[in-house]
Amino acid sequence: MTLILLARVASADDAAPDPLAIQTHGFVSQGALLTSDNNYLAHTEHGSLEFTEAGINFTKPLDDRLTVGVQLFARDLGPTGNYSAKFDWLDLDYHWKDWLGLRAGRVKIPFGLYNDTSDIDAVQPVALLPQSVYSITNRNLLLAQTGVELYGYLPLGDAGALDYSGYLGTLYLTLADSAAVHFTGVTVPYVTGGRVMWETPLEGLRVGASALDGEIDATYMLNAAPALGGMDATLVQQNYLGSIEYANNGFLLAAEYGRSHSRSTAGGATAKVILEAMYGMASYHWRPWLQTTAYYSLSYPNVDNRSGRANHQHDAALDLRFDITSHWLVKLEGHAMRGTAALSSDLNYGIAPADLVNVWYLLAAKTTVYF
Repeated sequence: MTLILLARVASADDAAPDPLAIQTHGFVSQGALLTSDNNYLAHTEHGSLEFTEAGINFTKPLDDRLTVGVQLFARDLGPTGNYSAKFDWLDLDYHWKDWLGLRAGRVKIPFGLYNDTSDIDAVQPVALLPQSVYSITNRNLLLAQTGVELYGYLPLGDAGALDYSGYLGTLYLTLADSAAVHFTGVTVPYVTGGRVMWETPLEGLRVGASALDGEIDATYMLNAAPALGGMDATLVQQNYLGSIEYANNGFLLAAEYGRSHSRSTAGGATAKVILEAMYGMASYHWRPWLQTTAYYSLSYPNVDNRSGRANHQHDAALDLRFDITSHWLVKLEGHAMRGTAALSSDLNYGIAPADLVNVWYLLAAKTTVYF
């Protein structure tokens, strides 16, 4: 009887996992931010712990082709989030063939190398991705869209492979009021775009291009002139980004360059602006528990006006990542900043970016537990 019982226990322990079981993953991050001058992302001149994230996701294969998934996320980043939980993404994924699949719901936006993984701190080597391209303040806007996505993976034999996606949908968002403007209504008629990544024959090297096109319509009121009532504004924007990454033998080398073409109309006046953004990043895994990363990030909010501290943002960053265990990591990061284009006057007591300190420094620390 004992032998039979032991055999049954061993058989149960050795049984293959159920491929249709619910997969559950989650994370909790706590960070700290300190700047030498200027408030950035939060009130950081005297240090801030308003750098918190938490999320949990569930994925359930319904059969060998259809999967449903959802992630609940909350954060606190200065004036953003305040621990209000929301569905980060939720979708139905029908994987018909490797070269063709369909997702529908609130689907992550594939843009550049890291936008669709920017919510997974465990796979990122740094506490803050290069902010010229992956602005953390725009996370709620750019992480996911509500609509559909076609995607696929096409082997090309000796030429490598293509990983592609295209999407169409909308965004449900709110715009934060400022000292000058109060928004009373925001709609997004459409957001569309796609990404193509070429996995080259050289192992670890991929090259790609991304595009995103969208429109935002809003009704706003000037706080200084409430008698004017609500007025209409429209923003149409096209974003283009070229990407290259080499990841092999512990090395990670990445660079991206992009431009954003914006046309805004408000109060009968139309303005056109081209934003330029770029970065280069190098990283090395010295040990399974130690990774160092450096990057240089640069942005110009208006390529026709590059002079003056408020019209550029230079960011030289160095990060140390320590993987304490397989479920716990710590990141320590320093930034040397020149320019104030990334700063908000609302966080800086109404002081215009042109009047803030030109050269300043940021220290960031972040620890994440995940499963």
